Amino acid sequence: MDWKLEGSAQKTDSHVLQEQEVILEDTGEDSISESFRLLQIDVECEHREGDMLPTGGTVWCSKNVQRKQRHWEKIVAAKKSKRKQEKERRKANRVENSGICPQHSKRFLRSLTKERLLEAKHSGPRLCIDLSMTHHMSKKELSRLAGQIRRLYGSNKKASRPFWIYLTGFTADSPLYEECLRMNDGFSSYLLDITEEDCFSLFPLDTLVYLTPDSEHALEDIDLNKVYILGGLVDESIQKKVTFQKAREHSVKTARLPIQEYMVRHQNGKNYHSEILAINQVFDILSTYFETQNWPEALKKGVSSRKGYVLQNSMDDGPPEKLPEAKLLEVS
Repeated sequence: MDWKLEGSAQKTDSHVLQEQEVILEDTGEDSISESFRLLQIDVECEHREGDMLPTGGTVWCSKNVQRKQRHWEKIVAAKKSKRKQEKERRKANRVENSGICPQHSKRFLRSLTKERLLEAKHSGPRLCIDLSMTHHMSKKELSRLAGQIRRLYGSNKKASRPFWIYLTGFTADSPLYEECLRMNDGFSSYLLDITEEDCFSLFPLDTLVYLTPDSEHALEDIDLNKVYILGGLVDESIQKKVTFQKAREHSVKTARLPIQEYMVRHQNGKNYHSEILAINQVFDILSTYFETQNWPEALKKGVSSRKGYVLQNSMDDGPPEKLPEAKLLEVS
């Protein structure tokens, strides 16, 4: 009985092999290659399944991968430890200085800043940034001017006695406006006045004082009844007397910072001396003087040594060079 079954099984296997041979002959070499490729994939899958660890079903990793994983875990742990130490250090500083400078929440500080700025709108000094000359400026110059506006506004927010700022001749579709939105976070929420109107038509002419380094009159004090104008102009070609000529065209008074009265030229390697400052540097001088009523202190804050000027009582190296007398302006 057994030999009959065995013979029957052999016949069945032989019949299956014959059928497979017929199929292989019909499908050709491409099917043979495909069959071997599938067989190889199956073998690889079996190897991968065999690499599974018996506990937890975790995939086996090479020593190199394990080493990198341990290295990464050390980096993450070090960063967490550093952040924790920094947090504890700041906490200790707050406790140490609690009796000197009480800490307030950010919400309270923002509310206090807003209150000071709105108060300056009604009773503080007024500063106008004339942006009507930006149409000839390059993209690079516009970017620099946008950065100066950001720094000026940041300094005004921190001031204990802020100015109220006007951006005049400023259109919402101008390249400068787009650059300010791109570079300055929250620019659309700045607490200041933005208008397309020109500063000469926005205020009475007798209240305007255009601040320009080409003026023969030194600024002596900050008058709350006056509106001080800064030319929003970044000009790498260094065109002279642009703002001064514009002020004369509108019969507006001019003034310069009292650099010549309180500072002297200082010899430097490049023999460079300039009274031309960025608008945020001029504002820092005005703001400091308005708080301290001290021109030397204000000028020291806004005029860097790179401009080639130092205070008269400064102890910098090298003998100071006296300034030439101011030339009188030609009257046409």
